[in-house]
Order: sequence, then C-alpha cells, then structure tokens
Amino acid sequence: MYESNLGGAIVAYIIGFLGVQNVFLIGLSTAISKVFKFEKGLSATFKNSVVLINSGNFGLPVSQLVFQDNSLGLSIQIVVMIFQNLLTYTYGIFNSVTAQSKGFQALKIFFKNPVIYALLLGVFFRATSIKIPEFIWTPIENTSNAFLAFALITLGAQSAYIKFHQLSTPLVLTLIGTLVVAPSIAFVSIFILGLEGTVAQALFIASSFPTSRNSSLLTLEYGNHPEYAAQAVLLTTIFSMLTVTTVIYLSNILF
Repeated sequence: MYESNLGGAIVAYIIGFLGVQNVFLIGLSTAISKVFKFEKGLSATFKNSVVLINSGNFGLPVSQLVFQDNSLGLSIQIVVMIFQNLLTYTYGIFNSVTAQSKGFQALKIFFKNPVIYALLLGVFFRATSIKIPEFIWTPIENTSNAFLAFALITLGAQSAYIKFHQLSTPLVLTLIGTLVVAPSIAFVSIFILGLEGTVAQALFIASSFPTSRNSSLLTLEYGNHPEYAAQAVLLTTIFSMLTVTTVIYLSNILF
C-alpha cells in the first residue's frame, strides 16, 4: 500500500467493477452455503474459496504475459491485487473468525490481526507522504519478499496430506463458482458498467484466476476445514489452465 501509485478516473471504474463483482460473488456463495446447509466452518471456507482469488503470484505473471506490450493492462492487475489484499484481510479474516466465535469475542479476535494495522499504516504514510527511514524499510521489505516462499511452503505441507477419495459437493461448487460463475458475472458487470478495450479485457481475465492461497492459510489459522481449502487451491489452479486460457481467448474476441 505504501509503494502503490493509485489515482485517476480509470481507478474509479476498476474499483466500481470490483465492488459489483465481489458483492455478487459474496451474495451467491452465501446463498449456496445456506441452500446446501453447510456448517459454519465449512461455509466460511467455501465463501472465501470463491471470493478470494490468486491475483498476486498467479495473476501478475499472467497479466505480464498477456499485456507485455500494454502497461495499462498490468497496472489494472496491480489495482486488482491491492483490492484483493484488502478484501482478504477484512472480509476474509472476519468470515473465518465469525465461524468459530460470536459477537464481541469475534471482533476481539479480528482486531488482533496485525495485517489490519499494517494496511492502515501503509495508507496513512502514503497519504501523508511520510518517508520511512531506510533502516526500518529494509527489514520490512526483506520480510515481505520472504512471504511468498513461506506461504507456498505452508500450502505444500497442507497438500502433502491431501487425500482425494472423491470430489465432495463443496469442492465441485468451488470449482464451478471460481472458474465458471465468476468470469460470467464479470462479463455481465463489464457490460453493465460499459467498459471496453484493455480495461474490459484485463478485468475479465482477472476474474478467472483460481482460489487464493491466502484462503488456505486462513483455514489453518482459524481451524476451518484446512484440507478442503488446500484441495480447493490445488484443483482450481490445475483446472485454471483450461479456463484462464479460454477467458483470455474470449477477451480478445469480445473486447
């Protein structure tokens, strides 16, 4: 957040699209959870697996490949990634916490998470143009660079114990919701907002990415079906080879 450069009318369109897209996904995943009567922990993990996407270590390389001669496309993906980070450490965490606790206890656990305060500090320092001293910034940056490695190692440790006897109902619904329904909702949202060109292409492609590894890490932290969460990350990533390719092809035809 501290290093980001956001501004301009185009950002307003992107945020508008992301707002519409995620409201639909949150509403849809909540409705599905109630229809299939998922218990609270499973419901929280299911909703996170559909709403939270891998816009960082998956989304950025894809955008760099697709928009290698178009800086606007990559810039849009960076905005999407920042939005997803905010969504993960607000909606995602609160969703996970309230599955195990209620009322004041849930709020207490939620506000114990240091990422909330890191985000607020990043926004504050950015808005006030306060320069962080080099001796403080260097270790922060080094720690940040190590996060991806630790996250993937953790996910790998979870995946090592995955046993696929059959595709469970929640897992099938996650695959459909993340890889099919989400891009479909994105197409409708783009049409409603009247977006076109590179902006429409970039947002349509960004909507097709697999489940975020962060959703799996949250289940480990709060004990909400971690094996199912790891399965969701693994399978959506595998099947996204087909769906993301299809969406990229369609984006060139439709927009």
